[in-house]
Amino acid sequence: MQFSTIAMILTAAVAHAVWNIASKYKREDTLVFVWAYSCASALLWVPFSLILIVEGQQELDWRLAVGAVISSALHIAYSLILQAGYERAELGVVYPIARGSGPVLTILFATLLMGERLSPGALLGAFIVIAGIFVVTGNPFRSGSRPLQGMLWGAATGTAIAGYTLWDGYSVISLHLNPVSYYANTLLLQSLILTPGAMRRRNRIPTAVRVDIIPILIIAVCSPLAYILVLTAMQSMPLALVAPLRETSIIVGSLLSYWLFRENHLARRIAGAVVVLTGIAIISL
Repeated sequence: MQFSTIAMILTAAVAHAVWNIASKYKREDTLVFVWAYSCASALLWVPFSLILIVEGQQELDWRLAVGAVISSALHIAYSLILQAGYERAELGVVYPIARGSGPVLTILFATLLMGERLSPGALLGAFIVIAGIFVVTGNPFRSGSRPLQGMLWGAATGTAIAGYTLWDGYSVISLHLNPVSYYANTLLLQSLILTPGAMRRRNRIPTAVRVDIIPILIIAVCSPLAYILVLTAMQSMPLALVAPLRETSIIVGSLLSYWLFRENHLARRIAGAVVVLTGIAIISL
């Protein structure tokens, strides 16, 4: 593993934690919010994609079209599930569970659907990640437990993460798509797909943009930046290593959620996040 590639993934992890924190500050309609930052992201990155196409670094063909269509659908599902989870549970529970379960589910899906073999070490790492999830949530099965709700939304988000990780890895590795062009077109399609729904709520758009303009802009910059760095890393490092390394964002997210939102149980959440990262490290080895 080259230091530059590792540094790229760690930078992506920090950017990812920052935009997730920004998402927690959303105050208005969820669909309009996701649509707004998708449009802003597309406006920022599509010009770079066009430059790459003109320069011949990316062909405008069926691979780019199919890859971006499927990816946009998976990312929309992820964004909506994530925002719904943040509205209904604490970020310090939803975020670590989502980021911890994603790599585990990626391994399981790759084993069941792609015929990959699961090594004993990877299996041990998966169980350690699950143990870390329960450390973060505490006892999720007690009556009326709020962490239970956070665990469920985190697991749903993790499933979406596994889905787009597998597909996007296939797109940049097997279909040989340029990460910038690929994700820029994904963002463009996300915006177009979400536009009819946003137009049905057009009366909410001015207020949503005015109230949530800062998190919208932060996400528009940090979210694509984080993921394009990850997609680029996938081209020079195995997906099984990239996915775990980017989950170092769990530690950053746990600390920031405590500092900014005064969420409880800091020590337990940090301990759980460390256990999750330990399991992810074992998986990567």
